Amino acid sequence: MSSVNEYGQPISNDLSEWEAPPFPEKEIIEGQFCRLEPLDAVAHAAGLFGANSIDVNDASWTYLPYGPFGDFMEFEKWIEMVAVEVDPQFYAIIQKSTGLTVGILSYLRIEPHVGNIEVGHIHFSKFVRKTPAATEAIFLLMNRAFELGYRRFEWKCDALNTPSCRAAERFGF
Repeated sequence: MSSVNEYGQPISNDLSEWEAPPFPEKEIIEGQFCRLEPLDAVAHAAGLFGANSIDVNDASWTYLPYGPFGDFMEFEKWIEMVAVEVDPQFYAIIQKSTGLTVGILSYLRIEPHVGNIEVGHIHFSKFVRKTPAATEAIFLLMNRAFELGYRRFEWKCDALNTPSCRAAERFGF
């Protein structure tokens, strides 16, 4: 049962009728500016490595538990390893205007029994940072999670990771 608070917002503490959503399937998620595809080494490694290599330094990897990658083979092996994982569930971001693979992101800490799911492992190349496609990539994962019935969609980042904190604020987190 839901009720309304003094601001006219629906609230609910009674979850007796709530049902756990399904675990998200790996699927293509289409948007206007980008498409999310389940990460695959054959389809995405070369494009991602190329997109990431235009950065003049490796600072974008500082707050991730992997990278930077010394060469393509090392990067491809990492993609092969994470692409088969269930949680986190990685996606490649394909920019529709160019057809380029421009970044990655994932669902992680997927907890259907409590309705929580998180977005993370976000690594946008310079081709997609601060573009409508970047915003849409986050929206597409969030929207899909809510369509499935998740109650919470979370973004966590290191408090010292200023670009990620700014992005989270820009995206409404």
